[in-house]
Amino acid sequence: MSEINVQLNNGAEALLEAPVTVAEALKRLDRDAAKKALAARVNGREVDLGFTLGTESNGAPVQIEPVLPETLEGLDVLRHSTAHLLAAAVLDLFPGTKLGIGPALLEDPRYGFFYDVIAPRALTEADLPVIEKRMREIAKRNLSYRRDEIPKAEAIKIFAERDEPLKCELIEEKAGPVVSVYYIDGSPFIDFCLGPHVPNTNKLKAFKLLSLAGAYWKGDATQPQMQRIYGTAFFTQEELDAWIKQREEAERRDHRRLGRELDLFSIQEQYGQGLIFWHPKGALVRKAMEDYLYEELIKRNYSFVYTPHIARRELWKISGHEQNYGDSMFSPTKIEEQEFRLKPMNCPFHIGIYGSQQRSYRDLPQRYAEMGTVYRAELSGTLHGLMRVRGFTVDDAHIFCTPEQVLGEMIECVDFAAEVLKTFGFEKVKFELSVKGSDTTKQYLGADEDWAKAESAIAAALQEKGIPFERIEGEAAFYGPKVDFKIEDAIGRLWQLGTVQWDFNLPERFELEYIGEDNKPHRPAMVHRALFGSIERFFGILIEQYAGAFPMWLAPVQVAVLPITDRVNDYAERVARELREAGLRVELNLKSEKIGAKIRDAQLQKVPFMLVLGDREMEQGMVAVRERSRGDIGTMMLAEFRQMAQGLVESRAITTVQSRES
Repeated sequence: MSEINVQLNNGAEALLEAPVTVAEALKRLDRDAAKKALAARVNGREVDLGFTLGTESNGAPVQIEPVLPETLEGLDVLRHSTAHLLAAAVLDLFPGTKLGIGPALLEDPRYGFFYDVIAPRALTEADLPVIEKRMREIAKRNLSYRRDEIPKAEAIKIFAERDEPLKCELIEEKAGPVVSVYYIDGSPFIDFCLGPHVPNTNKLKAFKLLSLAGAYWKGDATQPQMQRIYGTAFFTQEELDAWIKQREEAERRDHRRLGRELDLFSIQEQYGQGLIFWHPKGALVRKAMEDYLYEELIKRNYSFVYTPHIARRELWKISGHEQNYGDSMFSPTKIEEQEFRLKPMNCPFHIGIYGSQQRSYRDLPQRYAEMGTVYRAELSGTLHGLMRVRGFTVDDAHIFCTPEQVLGEMIECVDFAAEVLKTFGFEKVKFELSVKGSDTTKQYLGADEDWAKAESAIAAALQEKGIPFERIEGEAAFYGPKVDFKIEDAIGRLWQLGTVQWDFNLPERFELEYIGEDNKPHRPAMVHRALFGSIERFFGILIEQYAGAFPMWLAPVQVAVLPITDRVNDYAERVARELREAGLRVELNLKSEKIGAKIRDAQLQKVPFMLVLGDREMEQGMVAVRERSRGDIGTMMLAEFRQMAQGLVESRAITTVQSRES
């Protein structure tokens, strides 16, 4: 018998007889960890607990780190294993089902995993509880997840005999000479998969199937149509129950439903998926958003520009977008033998403005801002209301400056972002510094030394300013490092919003220059900056943040004027006119309805204030004020209400006035 030196990540070490499994080694080194572990990392490689340790370490300790519950790695293993359990249940219930793929989803808060299938008949929502019940029955049988490594030809033969053409296709494309397959012993399930997985189905206790959706194999509309079964899984039932409660709250706040009910926007199939129609009320909210940002941009000495929506294809080759972003761009169109493409970004156009004349160091920085509409060729399956669209507007800015100015400009942009997000009611903001990392498969432009210098300089500047941030490896833009902003909304969800990016590539590619103090040409630095990010997406997040009940300054209708009888209609019109002249957005309801119905309609439209007018209010020149969340707050003179309402708008207050008696 040979021996193997095994060391746990907590420092525990032992000399064990080989061969020995990871599970057996953990029991010797840390029994608590052995009981909790779902999988492990051996010398950095993720493996199952049943993985056999050999003597390939040549005497050096074999490093083991258990993958535990309550970690992202553990959640990934749990959800991936539950996706396999789902597939096993479907195969059990619907023999002849063809399997696609079934990954865990850690980045999508709506779901935890999915599995794509082609069942003998179309599945319906009514099938989900039946499938879930079968999953629980299989889980209780405590069946083992078993990994086997077999030659590629043998794997293809196994899946071909099981009439699994999609799995055969995947193995042909992705597998090396040796293929790893997973079984759930005692079930009809087998899958081509890298793993790792939990040791047995008994580990899977808290899961729920959520919905069905259509999907294409490999996301290609020319490939077979499949059905995607979505579900989620957690370590405990308490976590699952909390998530379900949050999901129900999210459904109540769903911007797509509220967009219809409040008449804010629409997406119309006959015009095309992913294209947003801003209705009058939604457009008023957008205008309030943009007006605020324009005010702040003027304070910070930005210049406003407008640029085309289309450009010659050659421009996108120079910028690098065609090579690095071509799949997300709409196909070229030819005009008089020249090819053009819709813009996916505004950057090259702002570069064109900068490069239209010679610049001196005295002219820098040049800060160009634009509400620029861009176009992305998103697949239909990825579209989601306002959150993922094909045409959207970015509150874009590009700053051209000297290399010495770039860090100051970036930090100013981060400060600007924090102020903007606070104004809109987002108090919990997370900053992430995304850097190049060590992934050599990604195509980054520029020299390694430029990247290293830029990344360390940004980190140092953020630290100097006391701005907390997390460093994210491998998530930089292809042209430079960036700082991304993420906010936590009212129900605890995290959203990616704007970004500030250092670009040392586009100035080089477009040969931009400025004349320095030495009277010689120099290359400027360039900063990309968006605070809302996509205005459409930011609007969708705002709808869900406030469940459609916008703060006074953002509300499309700020005041509803509601006469009790026709006798006071003239007074109601005078009240509405005076408030409109004061700059407030007012809706006058002169319908021949009872006052209760008028109040109910205004409440459903989430209007911040309702002014109820009867004979007494008309005689005294007063208004009876209702606030949407507190009800009646008393009677006051019209001038007093006007002053209060204007104050709420001008201060951009998040909450409305308290009752004067409180």
